[in-house]
Amino acid sequence: MNVYSIGILYEEFVMIILSIVIGLAIGAEREYKGKSAGLRTFILVSFGSCMFTILSIKIGVQSYDRIAANVITGIGFLGAGVIFKEDNKVGGITTATTIWATASLGMCAGSGHLYLAILGTIIVLVVLAFLFPLQRLIDDRNRVRLYKISTANLDDVAYCQQLFEQHKLRYTLEGQKNTESVLNSSWTVAGKRSDHDAFTRELIVSPKIKAFQF
Repeated sequence: MNVYSIGILYEEFVMIILSIVIGLAIGAEREYKGKSAGLRTFILVSFGSCMFTILSIKIGVQSYDRIAANVITGIGFLGAGVIFKEDNKVGGITTATTIWATASLGMCAGSGHLYLAILGTIIVLVVLAFLFPLQRLIDDRNRVRLYKISTANLDDVAYCQQLFEQHKLRYTLEGQKNTESVLNSSWTVAGKRSDHDAFTRELIVSPKIKAFQF
């Protein structure tokens, strides 16, 4: 084994170790927040993307982007697996996009663009860890909820509208469904989190409201 071969092996070793460190850093943040995909998942995503990229270069395919495109497709299926729908909410989207971004960082490491991999990791961690307070602030100022409210009769719809206006909430009636003794109304409502909280407290004690969920 000559000096050139040793140099190549050393470079590839550094790429692989960097890809593991990238997955470790991002996975630790996701694990700490108790997300569905954690430490091991992100290490393997970054490491696998790095290995596929190194192999695509070593195999000598005419077009390197073919394997890269297939890696992205595979990551898409993996990301879809962590997205879930619960009641009226869709969760796991941030984790899915983080998996996608982590794969791109692993590919950066595998293709030898180490500075891009390091810079990208820093940006991902900043977005995940330090922009959450800004997201929370925006959410506090303008939170959108889908309310499903059950009342006894049609006249109580006007009562709901009165409550929305009383608590300074912007509302849109999305639909109604009338059963034997209950009228179910769906509302898209936007406003401050504190106004939503005050509104739901009033729904709990109101005799005109049979049930509600959001």
